[in-house]
Amino acid sequence: MSSPGIDGDPKPPCLPRNGLVKLPGQPNGLGAASITKGTPAAKNRPCQPPPPPTLPPPSLATPLSRVALAGGPCPAASGPASGPVPGPPVERPPLATDEKILNGLFWYFSACEKCILAQVCKAWRRVLYQPKFWAGLTPVLHAKELYNVLPGGEKEFVNLQGFAARGFEGFCLVGVSDLDICEFIDNYALSKKGVKAMSLKRSTITDAGLEVMLEQMQGVVRLELSGCNDFTEAGLWSSLSARITSLSVSDCINVADDAIAAISQLLPNLAELSLQAYHVTDTALAYFTARQGHSTHTLRLLSCWEITNHGVVNVVHSLPNLTSLSLSGCSKVTDDGVELVAENLRKLRSLDLSWCPRITDMALEYVACDLHRLEELVLDRCVQDFGLKHLLAMRSLRLLSLAGCPLLTTTGLSGLVQLQELEELELTNCPGATPELFKYFSQHLPRCLVIE
Repeated sequence: MSSPGIDGDPKPPCLPRNGLVKLPGQPNGLGAASITKGTPAAKNRPCQPPPPPTLPPPSLATPLSRVALAGGPCPAASGPASGPVPGPPVERPPLATDEKILNGLFWYFSACEKCILAQVCKAWRRVLYQPKFWAGLTPVLHAKELYNVLPGGEKEFVNLQGFAARGFEGFCLVGVSDLDICEFIDNYALSKKGVKAMSLKRSTITDAGLEVMLEQMQGVVRLELSGCNDFTEAGLWSSLSARITSLSVSDCINVADDAIAAISQLLPNLAELSLQAYHVTDTALAYFTARQGHSTHTLRLLSCWEITNHGVVNVVHSLPNLTSLSLSGCSKVTDDGVELVAENLRKLRSLDLSWCPRITDMALEYVACDLHRLEELVLDRCVQDFGLKHLLAMRSLRLLSLAGCPLLTTTGLSGLVQLQELEELELTNCPGATPELFKYFSQHLPRCLVIE
């Protein structure tokens, strides 16, 4: 029912308010509707209704014009139209397949979820298979996943077109042989130039296979070899290329001092070296030349049990531009070795001294006094309350790990609230890290992630 106006006339049925137009009840039972479409100018424009006797009720047969629904002037009930007749509405794809919407939506899902969503339909797969959704990710392929078994029992190499469409620049192959690597090179379209990083884990690759891989895959600049016990130091001499800038070798039984000699001679552009080898001695660290001194910024010596303070001397003299150094598990390094590091490597941003049982609180005094730019410090299992006091003046620290330090007390740890710039603090397996301490940190270090 229409409410009377000021002069007793019925209220016009299409009076817009704030861009909303309310349609009166329709005789076919469709009821009322609200539409939120219209320009700001149309929202404030008064509606001049035609004389009430000549305005037919809205129905499916005589719909209101799009201009009226948008809040514009209502047309007259009779007579020729005063403007051009609007064309048919533009058809838009359903929201579920609208690529513009999907391109924004899929950023909110993890890599595993994207793999599942890509199986929903072709439209979703087409959007999800853009390289931008997979940047920085590395597929891990086990040897048994590289082949399909045919009905006759023969094996066929899998189709890798889906990986090529997503533009993966790195792969991790687990448990592969020389033949598997050759098959991968032949069947992956981007293997020759598009693959930048290769990781081989627990594989039976030999010297010949390593040489073929690095010769054929000319784009590889980052190489990781882990748990590969069939290649020798001679294989490194014959296969390493000067284009490699990052090398990681771990748990390979044939790697010793001569392997470091090959690395230092053949990789002048090496920026990052990670080495976990039980048979590497101080002599190997003397092989680094001035070429690595200018290019190498990251050195990780993990569980190199034979390295002593003499090896540290070779490192600080050969690689003066290091910004990241790890001596984790180098059990023969003492406070004197840490003093050499602190005095000579002033550009360090990250230092890992975890699992070094011969390091005492005195070493932390050297670190605090000389390494003013240090942002990350890992001291797992090698610090006490007295040593922790030296760190309270290091305002540049962003990450501090004290995992597994049984001699740290609640009182000693509470002093860490002075490090207001701290972003991450790890206290796993620390008896002194009590629930009350975590609550104290949450109040006084609100921006810090505390790992219990």
